Amino acid sequence: RQNSWSREFLQRKLHNGSIRDNNLRKQVINALNFPYHSSLDRIVNKAYLEQYDPKYVKMAKTSYCCSNISNEDFHKLGVIDFNMCQLKHQQEIKQLETWETQCRFAQLKFSRQWLGYCYLSTAATLFSPEISDARISFVKHSMLTCVIDDFFDVGSSKEEQENLIELFEKWDIDDNTKFCSDAVEILFLALHSTISETANMAFKRQGRCVKDHLIEIWLDMLKSMRREAIWVSNKTVPTMDEYLKTGYVSIAVEPVLLPVLYLVGPKLSEQVVPSWEYDELLKLISTCGRLLNDVRSYEREAKQGKLNAVPLHMMHNNNIITEEDSVKAVKDIIDENRKKLLRMILETKGNVVPRACKDLFWGMSQILHFFFSVDAFSSPKEMICAMNEVIHKPFDLQELKVCEDEDQFK
Repeated sequence: RQNSWSREFLQRKLHNGSIRDNNLRKQVINALNFPYHSSLDRIVNKAYLEQYDPKYVKMAKTSYCCSNISNEDFHKLGVIDFNMCQLKHQQEIKQLETWETQCRFAQLKFSRQWLGYCYLSTAATLFSPEISDARISFVKHSMLTCVIDDFFDVGSSKEEQENLIELFEKWDIDDNTKFCSDAVEILFLALHSTISETANMAFKRQGRCVKDHLIEIWLDMLKSMRREAIWVSNKTVPTMDEYLKTGYVSIAVEPVLLPVLYLVGPKLSEQVVPSWEYDELLKLISTCGRLLNDVRSYEREAKQGKLNAVPLHMMHNNNIITEEDSVKAVKDIIDENRKKLLRMILETKGNVVPRACKDLFWGMSQILHFFFSVDAFSSPKEMICAMNEVIHKPFDLQELKVCEDEDQFK
């Protein structure tokens, strides 16, 4: 949609065979399928390393080469760094598989397998070895939001939903705590232990307790999901404003992103998170996430009787606009919110939220655009390829003619 002239030009060049170099063709196809706002950093890094020719140093009449370090050395360092990070990711996957088993998610028949997808999203954006705590927290909270979404969508009754919320409001558990089903017990105990663990890690980094705030944002998300379930059950048709106000909470960006801000960025004062700037960043990215989900899933969700922005937009326009026009209108809202988000992130004056934290909002936006652009949750082929590239498939050092002795670069 953006840069339409460039897109049409490149598509024409591909179709008429003007681009003959295989590496260049691959780069063009990737750029068309995943523009800057929906590309994941680590996938792009690997593609550059695979296609980079250290011997090619000239562009027009200018030579691009460091005087005392060769391009081959830079290439070697990049490849070795990628493989070392990937090894760390594989170790973390095993740690998370143990956590997943301890949480007993396999006993929840309604829940899909989320670990690979959730880990890909963080490993492809937060890949530095030293931020392992933030990465693992991101995955755990992402998995919990996905499993709970399945719980409210297809895996629970009204009584179970209300019981989970009541337990959350009470928070403390003892021998008299009542779980109305095994599913509620599994979910609440997983939430309780994970949030408590995250709060303890955040206390060490932030120097203050943030547990109450983490509980609050999770409770808001649960109540939003419950509200949507009531709308569906009662066949209520909310206004677009009502739908988006609830939907950008239920899309569950904040329960995943906020712990990462506490664990990876600088110390955040108590004035940062409730600030107007933080709220606006969160609203923009969450609205994008909700509407990206709706554009991708509206046909399937319409058959299931679920609420979705695309048919809602048609209904509130008395069904006089076409489905195609409704999809375009929703995409226009996504584009506008994404532009506002990027402007806020790049703004250098009058900031309350540190730039390092604002960058995480853009990384999350890229994750959401990537996942919904390839329909990760119903068509996993692209996701499996991405997981292999980022997590499982290292560079072949001999094939790339990279230095045999990695120790000199460590």
